[in-house]
Amino acid sequence: MVRRGLAVVAIVVSPPAAADEPARTNLRYDEDWSGQETGAKNLPLDAAGHVRLTLGLEARARQESYANPLWGDAPDDGYLWLRFMPLADLRAGPVRAFVQPIIGYARGVSGGNGPADQTGIDLLQGFADLNLKLGSDAQVTLRGGRELVALGSERLVGTRYGPNIPQAFDGGRMIATAGPIRIDVLNLRAVEVGQGDFDDHGSGRRRLRAIYATAVPTRGLGLDFYWIGYRDRQARFGGRAGPERRETYGLRLFGVRNRLAWNWEAMVQRGDFDGLPIRAWSLATETTISFPEARFRPRLRLRANYASGDGRSDDHVLGTFNALFPKGRYFGELTPIGPRNIVNLNPGVSFDIGQAVTVELSAAAFWRASSGDGIYDVPGKQIAPAGSSAEKHIGSQIELGATWQAAPALSLSGSLARFGAGRYLRETGRNAAIYMSGLEAAYKF
Repeated sequence: MVRRGLAVVAIVVSPPAAADEPARTNLRYDEDWSGQETGAKNLPLDAAGHVRLTLGLEARARQESYANPLWGDAPDDGYLWLRFMPLADLRAGPVRAFVQPIIGYARGVSGGNGPADQTGIDLLQGFADLNLKLGSDAQVTLRGGRELVALGSERLVGTRYGPNIPQAFDGGRMIATAGPIRIDVLNLRAVEVGQGDFDDHGSGRRRLRAIYATAVPTRGLGLDFYWIGYRDRQARFGGRAGPERRETYGLRLFGVRNRLAWNWEAMVQRGDFDGLPIRAWSLATETTISFPEARFRPRLRLRANYASGDGRSDDHVLGTFNALFPKGRYFGELTPIGPRNIVNLNPGVSFDIGQAVTVELSAAAFWRASSGDGIYDVPGKQIAPAGSSAEKHIGSQIELGATWQAAPALSLSGSLARFGAGRYLRETGRNAAIYMSGLEAAYKF
């Protein structure tokens, strides 16, 4: 358990590939090993080499500890996450089959394991592709089965990679590319994670449909335009439950020019929840500037985010933004706050200190966007109600993290963090600071 007075530590592995190898990714199926015959990668299974098999695996152990969770409103917690994810990627001309099981267990979670903690032995990904060439620079891929999905920067649809059990989807996808343009059309059901073996299943409770277009008109500049339709038969906001139908329209601008990089996104949501109209929106930005010629190659980063909250309880409109299926680490490695009813500023700086070690220091401040709404965790559960307080300052966090790339496939890292309560939390009876730590070792082949 973390001792009081410390800040947060977490370890994440992202092993660098050799110069002639593709980088290992969190999705794994988007790695291109064509032209390679390295170890268990791109192995020919027939004399002509038309049928090829790529094998891989990921193993991760992560320890997290919390003192004063929910600012003293919950007992101290400390647990161990373990997961093992082998994979097989079989390709034969235009046809492909990709399979990735998962073995995921948790030990010591206070209150019992949830869907992000444990799944036992199950199928994480299993799908088939048919690739149709339409010309020298155009093609269409048709996919059906179970897969991890990451749209854009994963602010609305992500893999939930940071926690122990990623979020998978069942259904179909069409991927069309033509030169600098890519269009994804998706019709998916969220996989509900069970605690036993082979009991994960696609559920009709939460459905996702999307049209997601990306254009890269020139080098260093990209644009995303998208529509995402979301349905939840058993949604809950505050103390009210009912069906939710929500449409999200978004625009994302991203790119790199010299030292400067940017990733800015605007989202507007319309729909209805249990008969109430939905009027919500969000703006998320990340801007970085790098100094590769300076000692330790510092990189400065500023994130600024806004996600709308509900206004008055008697206005008959739901204003709370819904991030749908966001990435697991939204505002930092161990931040308890999620992207609903939030205003956030998060500056940080990272250093490459040599010997494959990087260090990052970041700070964050959080306010409620609306005093008529409470605050939420990353999955969307309300962790503190609006109450009678008109104050908006939730609190501030400082986080220190370090990563050591011990070997091409092995990475060790750690983080320490402290989240102090602001006036809103103190006025609602939550006075203690949260102290968090995490340690992780991961191997990705």
